[in-house]
Amino acid sequence: MAGELDQEQLRALAAAVSEGTFEAAARALQITPSAVSQRIRALEERTGRVLLRRSKPVTPTESGTVLLRAARQLEVIAADVWEQLGGDRAGGIVVCLAVNADSLATWLLPALAAVASELSLDLRRADQLHTAELLRDGSVVAAVTAAREPLPGCTSTPLGVMRYRACAAPAFLARWLPSGPSAEALAQAPVVIFDRQDQLQDAYLRGRCRRPVSPPRHHIPGSGAFVSAIELGIGWGMVPDLQSAHPLRRGSLVSFDDRHPIDVPLYWQQSRLRSDSLDRVARAVQAAAAASLIAG
Repeated sequence: MAGELDQEQLRALAAAVSEGTFEAAARALQITPSAVSQRIRALEERTGRVLLRRSKPVTPTESGTVLLRAARQLEVIAADVWEQLGGDRAGGIVVCLAVNADSLATWLLPALAAVASELSLDLRRADQLHTAELLRDGSVVAAVTAAREPLPGCTSTPLGVMRYRACAAPAFLARWLPSGPSAEALAQAPVVIFDRQDQLQDAYLRGRCRRPVSPPRHHIPGSGAFVSAIELGIGWGMVPDLQSAHPLRRGSLVSFDDRHPIDVPLYWQQSRLRSDSLDRVARAVQAAAAASLIAG
Protein backbone atom coordinates (compact mmCIF):
# COMPACT_ATOMS: atom_id res chain seq x y z
CA MET A 1 0.00 0.00 0.00
CA ALA A 2 2.93 2.37 0.60
CA GLY A 3 3.31 2.80 -3.15
CA GLU A 4 -0.29 3.99 -3.43
CA LEU A 5 0.00 6.78 -0.85
CA ASP A 6 -0.08 10.31 -2.19
CA GLN A 7 2.51 12.66 -0.71
CA GLU A 8 0.28 15.73 -0.98
CA GLN A 9 -2.43 13.92 0.93
CA LEU A 10 0.08 12.96 3.61
CA ARG A 11 1.25 16.59 3.81
CA ALA A 12 -2.34 17.69 4.34
CA LEU A 13 -2.74 15.15 7.14
CA ALA A 14 0.48 16.29 8.84
CA ALA A 15 -0.42 19.97 8.50
CA ALA A 16 -3.89 19.44 9.94
CA VAL A 17 -2.46 17.76 13.04
CA SER A 18 0.36 20.31 13.42
CA GLU A 19 -1.84 23.37 12.96
CA GLY A 20 -4.90 22.04 14.77
CA THR A 21 -7.57 22.98 12.19
CA PHE A 22 -8.15 22.58 8.47
CA GLU A 23 -8.19 26.37 8.11
CA ALA A 24 -4.77 26.78 9.73
CA ALA A 25 -3.41 23.84 7.71
CA ALA A 26 -4.65 25.54 4.53
CA ARG A 27 -2.74 28.71 5.42
CA ALA A 28 0.42 26.71 6.08
CA LEU A 29 0.12 24.83 2.79
CA GLN A 30 -1.12 27.89 0.86
CA ILE A 31 -4.20 26.08 -0.40
CA THR A 32 -7.89 26.34 0.48
CA PRO A 33 -9.49 24.62 3.51
CA SER A 34 -11.66 22.72 1.02
CA ALA A 35 -8.54 21.34 -0.67
CA VAL A 36 -7.17 20.20 2.70
CA SER A 37 -10.46 18.47 3.48
CA GLN A 38 -10.59 16.83 0.05
CA ARG A 39 -7.03 15.50 0.31
CA ILE A 40 -7.60 14.04 3.75
CA ARG A 41 -10.93 12.53 2.70
CA ALA A 42 -9.24 10.99 -0.35
CA LEU A 43 -6.53 9.53 1.88
CA GLU A 44 -9.18 8.07 4.19
CA GLU A 45 -11.00 6.56 1.23
CA ARG A 46 -7.75 5.13 -0.14
CA THR A 47 -6.83 3.52 3.19
CA GLY A 48 -10.36 2.63 4.22
CA ARG A 49 -9.77 4.13 7.67
CA VAL A 50 -10.86 7.22 9.58
CA LEU A 51 -7.58 9.07 10.10
CA LEU A 52 -8.59 12.22 11.99
CA ARG A 53 -11.00 13.12 14.76
CA ARG A 54 -12.68 16.32 13.57
CA SER A 55 -12.34 18.00 16.96
CA LYS A 56 -10.64 21.29 17.85
CA PRO A 57 -7.80 20.73 17.66
CA VAL A 58 -8.01 17.81 15.25
CA THR A 59 -6.24 14.69 16.50
CA PRO A 60 -5.14 11.54 14.70
CA THR A 61 -6.85 8.21 15.24
CA GLU A 62 -4.74 5.11 15.78
CA SER A 63 -4.60 4.58 12.01
CA GLY A 64 -3.90 8.28 11.48
CA THR A 65 -0.96 8.04 13.87
CA VAL A 66 0.65 5.37 11.68
CA LEU A 67 0.33 7.57 8.58
CA LEU A 68 1.36 10.72 10.44
CA ARG A 69 4.61 9.06 11.48
CA ALA A 70 5.25 8.09 7.87
CA ALA A 71 4.38 11.61 6.69
CA ARG A 72 6.92 13.20 9.07
CA GLN A 73 9.65 10.83 7.94
CA LEU A 74 8.89 11.35 4.25
CA GLU A 75 9.03 15.14 4.69
CA VAL A 76 12.56 14.93 6.08
CA ILE A 77 13.74 12.39 3.49
CA ALA A 78 12.30 14.34 0.56
CA ALA A 79 13.88 17.58 1.74
CA ASP A 80 17.24 15.86 2.20
CA VAL A 81 17.11 14.43 -1.31
CA TRP A 82 16.17 17.82 -2.76
CA GLU A 83 19.13 19.42 -1.01
CA GLN A 84 21.50 16.72 -2.26
CA LEU A 85 20.28 17.43 -5.80
CA GLY A 86 21.24 21.07 -5.38
CA GLY A 87 17.75 22.43 -4.74
CA ASP A 88 17.06 25.57 -2.75
CA ARG A 89 17.48 24.70 0.91
CA ALA A 90 15.73 27.73 2.44
CA GLY A 91 12.64 26.58 4.30
CA GLY A 92 12.81 23.18 2.61
CA ILE A 93 13.89 20.94 5.49
CA VAL A 94 11.64 21.05 8.56
CA VAL A 95 12.63 18.89 11.53
CA CYS A 96 9.95 18.41 14.21
CA LEU A 97 11.36 17.84 17.70
CA ALA A 98 9.82 17.33 21.14
CA VAL A 99 11.74 18.99 23.99
CA ASN A 100 11.23 19.65 27.67
CA ALA A 101 11.05 23.26 28.83
CA ASP A 102 14.03 23.14 31.21
CA SER A 103 16.38 21.81 28.53
CA LEU A 104 15.12 24.41 26.09
CA ALA A 105 15.70 27.19 28.63
CA THR A 106 19.24 26.10 29.50
CA TRP A 107 21.52 23.93 27.35
CA LEU A 108 19.51 22.91 24.28
CA LEU A 109 18.80 26.13 22.40
CA PRO A 110 22.47 26.96 21.67
CA ALA A 111 22.83 23.47 20.18
CA LEU A 112 19.86 24.03 17.90
CA ALA A 113 21.13 27.48 16.93
CA ALA A 114 24.20 25.78 15.46
CA VAL A 115 22.04 24.01 12.86
CA ALA A 116 19.26 26.58 12.43
CA SER A 117 20.86 28.09 9.33
CA GLU A 118 20.69 24.70 7.58
CA LEU A 119 17.07 23.75 8.31
CA SER A 120 13.84 24.88 9.94
CA LEU A 121 12.96 23.70 13.43
CA ASP A 122 9.46 22.91 14.66
CA LEU A 123 9.69 22.43 18.44
CA ARG A 124 6.92 20.89 20.52
CA ARG A 125 7.26 21.47 24.26
CA ALA A 126 6.21 18.86 26.81
CA ASP A 127 7.39 17.52 30.13
CA GLN A 128 10.38 15.18 29.80
CA LEU A 129 8.11 12.31 30.90
CA HIS A 130 5.73 13.04 28.02
CA THR A 131 7.91 14.07 25.06
CA ALA A 132 8.20 10.42 24.03
CA GLU A 133 4.43 10.36 23.49
CA LEU A 134 4.83 12.94 20.72
CA LEU A 135 7.45 10.73 19.11
CA ARG A 136 5.23 7.69 19.47
CA ASP A 137 2.23 9.34 17.82
CA GLY A 138 4.25 10.66 14.89
CA SER A 139 4.03 14.36 15.77
CA VAL A 140 7.84 14.59 15.83
CA VAL A 141 10.81 12.63 14.49
CA ALA A 142 13.04 13.03 17.58
CA ALA A 143 12.72 13.92 21.25
CA VAL A 144 14.66 14.85 24.36
CA THR A 145 12.98 12.53 26.84
CA ALA A 146 13.27 10.79 30.18
CA ALA A 147 12.20 7.53 28.50
CA ARG A 148 15.23 5.24 28.23
CA GLU A 149 13.80 2.30 26.31
CA PRO A 150 13.70 3.05 22.57
CA LEU A 151 10.26 3.33 21.06
CA PRO A 152 9.46 1.03 18.13
CA GLY A 153 11.37 2.21 15.08
CA CYS A 154 13.59 4.53 17.14
CA THR A 155 17.05 4.64 18.67
CA SER A 156 17.82 5.88 22.20
CA THR A 157 21.08 7.60 23.18
CA PRO A 158 21.92 8.77 26.75
CA LEU A 159 22.46 12.53 26.97
CA GLY A 160 23.26 12.96 30.65
CA VAL A 161 21.53 14.01 33.85
CA MET A 162 19.76 17.23 34.83
CA ARG A 163 19.99 17.76 38.59
CA TYR A 164 17.21 19.61 40.41
CA ARG A 165 17.34 21.05 43.94
CA ALA A 166 14.66 22.44 46.23
CA CYS A 167 15.05 26.22 46.17
CA ALA A 168 13.26 29.18 47.70
CA ALA A 169 13.76 32.89 48.40
CA PRO A 170 15.42 33.79 51.74
CA ALA A 171 12.32 35.60 53.05
CA PHE A 172 10.12 32.63 52.07
CA LEU A 173 12.36 30.27 54.03
CA ALA A 174 12.29 32.54 57.08
CA ARG A 175 8.50 32.54 57.03
CA TRP A 176 7.57 29.01 55.98
CA LEU A 177 10.61 26.79 56.70
CA PRO A 178 12.45 28.52 59.57
CA SER A 179 13.57 25.19 61.07
CA GLY A 180 14.23 23.45 57.77
CA PRO A 181 12.16 21.28 55.43
CA SER A 182 10.29 19.15 57.96
CA ALA A 183 7.24 17.20 56.85
CA GLU A 184 5.01 19.45 58.92
CA ALA A 185 6.43 22.63 57.39
CA LEU A 186 6.37 21.30 53.81
CA ALA A 187 2.72 20.35 54.22
CA GLN A 188 1.93 24.05 54.72
CA ALA A 189 4.52 25.87 52.58
CA PRO A 190 3.20 27.00 49.17
CA VAL A 191 4.86 25.32 46.19
CA VAL A 192 5.34 26.44 42.59
CA ILE A 193 4.44 23.88 39.90
CA PHE A 194 5.38 24.37 36.25
CA ASP A 195 2.23 22.79 34.82
CA ARG A 196 -0.08 19.80 35.37
CA GLN A 197 2.53 17.43 33.92
CA ASP A 198 5.26 18.59 36.33
CA GLN A 199 5.88 15.85 38.92
CA LEU A 200 9.22 16.96 40.38
CA GLN A 201 7.86 18.82 43.41
CA ASP A 202 5.57 15.93 44.33
CA ALA A 203 8.47 13.48 43.95
CA TYR A 204 10.50 15.57 46.39
CA LEU A 205 7.58 15.79 48.85
CA ARG A 206 7.05 12.02 48.75
CA GLY A 207 10.71 11.44 49.50
CA ARG A 208 10.92 13.95 52.34
CA CYS A 209 7.51 13.62 54.01
CA ARG A 210 6.93 9.86 53.76
CA ARG A 211 3.20 10.58 53.72
CA PRO A 212 0.82 12.29 51.32
CA VAL A 213 0.80 16.07 51.71
CA SER A 214 -1.01 18.70 49.67
CA PRO A 215 0.40 22.18 50.23
CA PRO A 216 -1.02 25.24 48.44
CA ARG A 217 0.04 25.20 44.76
CA HIS A 218 0.78 27.89 42.21
CA HIS A 219 0.87 26.72 38.56
CA ILE A 220 3.23 28.96 36.60
CA PRO A 221 4.17 27.68 33.11
CA GLY A 222 7.32 29.10 31.55
CA SER A 223 10.82 28.25 32.78
CA GLY A 224 11.86 31.87 33.32
CA ALA A 225 8.57 32.78 35.02
CA PHE A 226 8.80 29.64 37.20
CA VAL A 227 12.18 30.66 38.60
CA SER A 228 11.13 34.31 38.94
CA ALA A 229 8.08 33.25 40.95
CA ILE A 230 10.31 31.35 43.37
CA GLU A 231 12.70 34.31 43.65
CA LEU A 232 9.72 36.55 44.44
CA GLY A 233 8.70 34.31 47.33
CA ILE A 234 5.50 32.95 45.80
CA GLY A 235 6.55 29.42 46.69
CA TRP A 236 9.40 26.93 46.67
CA GLY A 237 10.22 24.67 43.73
CA MET A 238 12.68 22.24 42.18
CA VAL A 239 15.09 24.28 40.04
CA PRO A 240 17.72 22.73 37.74
CA ASP A 241 21.33 23.50 38.66
CA LEU A 242 21.83 24.91 35.16
CA GLN A 243 19.18 27.55 35.93
CA SER A 244 19.82 28.26 39.59
CA ALA A 245 23.53 29.15 39.48
CA HIS A 246 23.13 32.93 39.00
CA PRO A 247 20.20 33.39 41.46
CA LEU A 248 22.14 31.41 44.08
CA ARG A 249 25.23 33.57 43.63
CA ARG A 250 23.30 36.82 43.97
CA GLY A 251 21.38 35.50 46.96
CA SER A 252 17.86 35.72 45.52
CA LEU A 253 17.56 31.93 45.82
CA VAL A 254 18.68 29.48 48.50
CA SER A 255 19.05 25.75 47.93
CA PHE A 256 17.58 24.53 51.20
CA ASP A 257 18.01 20.75 50.93
CA ASP A 258 21.19 19.81 49.09
CA ARG A 259 21.12 16.30 50.55
CA HIS A 260 18.03 15.37 48.52
CA PRO A 261 18.42 16.49 44.91
CA ILE A 262 16.44 14.84 42.13
CA ASP A 263 18.40 13.59 39.13
CA VAL A 264 16.54 13.28 35.82
CA PRO A 265 18.39 11.23 33.17
CA LEU A 266 17.69 12.46 29.65
CA TYR A 267 17.86 10.56 26.38
CA TRP A 268 17.81 11.46 22.71
CA GLN A 269 15.33 9.27 20.87
CA GLN A 270 14.96 9.60 17.13
CA SER A 271 13.44 7.75 14.24
CA ARG A 272 15.69 5.18 12.56
CA LEU A 273 15.13 6.84 9.20
CA ARG A 274 18.34 7.78 7.42
CA SER A 275 18.43 11.56 7.20
CA ASP A 276 21.47 13.84 6.98
CA SER A 277 19.52 16.74 8.48
CA LEU A 278 18.27 14.73 11.44
CA ASP A 279 21.76 13.35 12.00
CA ARG A 280 23.14 16.92 12.06
CA VAL A 281 20.61 17.85 14.74
CA ALA A 282 21.45 14.73 16.74
CA ARG A 283 25.19 15.46 16.68
CA ALA A 284 24.66 19.06 17.80
CA VAL A 285 22.31 18.03 20.63
CA GLN A 286 24.59 15.28 21.88
CA ALA A 287 27.65 17.54 21.84
CA ALA A 288 25.84 20.25 23.81
CA ALA A 289 24.53 17.72 26.32
CA ALA A 290 28.03 16.31 26.87
CA ALA A 291 29.28 19.83 27.65
CA SER A 292 26.38 20.83 29.93
CA LEU A 293 24.78 17.83 31.66
CA ILE A 294 26.09 15.55 34.36
CA ALA A 295 27.47 12.34 32.92
CA GLY A 296 24.96 9.54 33.41
